[in-house]
Amino acid sequence: RLTKMSQTKRAWKLQEFVAHGSTVNCVALSKKSGRVIVTGGEDRKVNLWIVGKPNCLMSLCGHTTPVESVRFGHEEEMVVAGSMSGALKVWDLEQAKIMRTLTGHTSSIKSLDFHPYGDYCTSGSLDCNVKLWDIRKKGCIYTYRGHKNGVNCVRFSPDGKWIASAGEDGLVKIWDITAGKILTDLTYHNGPVNIVEYHPNELLLASGSSDRTVKFWDLENFNMVSTTDGDSTPVRNILFHPEGTCLFSGTKDLLKVYSWEPSKCYDSIPVNWGEVADIAIGQNQLIGTSFSQTNVSTFVVDLKRVQPFGGIPHQEGGSNFSSKNIDEVFTDLSISNSSLSEGLKHSRNKFITERPPTQSSRQASVPKEDIEEPTQDKEDQDNDSFEIANPEDYRQIFRPKSRLSHSPTRQIEPFQPPPEDGMFPTKHVSSPRNVNRQISSDRKGSSERKSATPFRKSQSSKSVSDDGDMEPVRQPAPTRSNKTSKPVNKPPSKPVVKPSPRQPEEDKSGISPEDFLPQKAGGNDGYSSYGRVPSENETLSTLFSGHDAMARVLAHRSKNLQIVRAMWTSGNTKTAVDSAISMKDPSVIVDLLNVLNLKSGLWSLDLCSCLLPQVQDLMDSKYDSYVTAACEALKIMLRNFGPVIKSNLTAPPSQGVDLSREERYRKCRQCYENLCNIRSKVASRGGTPGKLGQLLREIQILMASMD
Repeated sequence: RLTKMSQTKRAWKLQEFVAHGSTVNCVALSKKSGRVIVTGGEDRKVNLWIVGKPNCLMSLCGHTTPVESVRFGHEEEMVVAGSMSGALKVWDLEQAKIMRTLTGHTSSIKSLDFHPYGDYCTSGSLDCNVKLWDIRKKGCIYTYRGHKNGVNCVRFSPDGKWIASAGEDGLVKIWDITAGKILTDLTYHNGPVNIVEYHPNELLLASGSSDRTVKFWDLENFNMVSTTDGDSTPVRNILFHPEGTCLFSGTKDLLKVYSWEPSKCYDSIPVNWGEVADIAIGQNQLIGTSFSQTNVSTFVVDLKRVQPFGGIPHQEGGSNFSSKNIDEVFTDLSISNSSLSEGLKHSRNKFITERPPTQSSRQASVPKEDIEEPTQDKEDQDNDSFEIANPEDYRQIFRPKSRLSHSPTRQIEPFQPPPEDGMFPTKHVSSPRNVNRQISSDRKGSSERKSATPFRKSQSSKSVSDDGDMEPVRQPAPTRSNKTSKPVNKPPSKPVVKPSPRQPEEDKSGISPEDFLPQKAGGNDGYSSYGRVPSENETLSTLFSGHDAMARVLAHRSKNLQIVRAMWTSGNTKTAVDSAISMKDPSVIVDLLNVLNLKSGLWSLDLCSCLLPQVQDLMDSKYDSYVTAACEALKIMLRNFGPVIKSNLTAPPSQGVDLSREERYRKCRQCYENLCNIRSKVASRGGTPGKLGQLLREIQILMASMD
């Protein structure tokens, strides 16, 4: 029964572990093997992990500000990390040393990528620029300017001749590295573009956006090939299959598989990963990772049970197949899979991915323009450190005698799905050799590392070893001697068990579970006191007790939004904003701000003067989503109208009577007073962690320019 259940499971959670001492900001998987993770956090560290193992492999220190972006080299031999200050650090994992510190960006780095065969990397930043770096010569080769807002993603083409960049401005730009100029703008997205990926062989590009679509672009004529139907949530991550047969798209709690000619959704797999941060493919499995506060989680999807590679075809309408035609279904599957690869072979031209024959030809293909950026000096180098927490695993992965024969991909079997609840996982331990190897590995020099695994006790059913077996921490313990018994592991793990990272966040925002739970659930009616199980009618009445009130609140909110929308579509934005303010409903203001934040061209000085008092009130909200919407609006206002406000207030008085200038001066004075009031609130929340804290720090920098 257990084997049958395991064979039908398509996606499961592999593990969850505490990755940093403070908030995690970024996570990346190695694309070659899919079995190594790199994380960056508010603690200014870059940590490396083996997928399926809870212990930190190594920790890279040296950044002076929080780490915002990380990326592996193509051979997993290097890691580059970008920080909030705009600095990059490149580490050589084989030599266990820092290679370069590169500076030049003036704001946080959001995305990084390595050249497919050259000693170059590229970076995209909130300063709206894309930079190309020479790792050997320690400097910026070229800066590509053109985005009007932050750059969310950068990728090299498979032949290394182009860079694709995706921006908050909704544009995808293709840059020619050799010519040092833009080739084209791809403009059909209606929201920020979060991710771009090149097809591994063909002249095809895919882009995923907050407008909830994935679009495919032909790179021969730069036309849009197709687009997917709108999803329910923004597209966070995409990845082409290594053979180029399909594209995987990761959204909130969902993985979808697409083709592009014609546009079709092959399959849709629910995966409880939240906002997925990165995905990779290895051993016929898709590995996904996400993060929340200090924790990182990993998930596995069995591609042999996903269309178009196997399993039951995805049906949008949810229809089921009857038993009498199931053989016909799999017959059709084999035909469609064979015809799929044949059809893709002749679709379009391919990238020429041969490496240049000499090093001199590689250097000559890059323009020389901006090699004046400052780089690492002796003092900076002294601050960098390389802490190897697990020497045995480090030597196995990053210092093999032969990189090809000792790659983690060759040694690790596919991950096995966990058993269903209540099933004892005795059949999961595939061989005593694997168990003994894990136990001996844990026994060797892991007394210091046990403190880094406080979650093992609660997640032994999820945590899987690197050989695809369940972690043998609980089962072997009763049969081992006292040297490896459980009490040895408990004392070191207790001091490291910090208060749950979610508790401070909830307390800080003023939200507690009691705000959302019915009163009867707390035991006020005596259910829990006397052990009596409530009846079905009592349970239903408890659940429905607050339903009517919530339905009235939502209906009132919907009515208000319809009124605002009716005025908005009539063409008078100012009247729509005034009506929303008159309703005195913060949720309506937040919805309105979210729309304006996506369309920064709609802002005007009139709207700033009207909405700044509302933004000031939202800064005191206990809901982070309200504060985030207010901060995004404040950032747009400061960028677009900060110089206007300052110049109007400092300009000398004009001769005669100028009514329009006086009106403009009055609005600027009103905006300035509101900004001064907001500035103190921003300063008081400056220690907020995570993305909200980053937003607040950016606003402080923008406000300083108005002094």
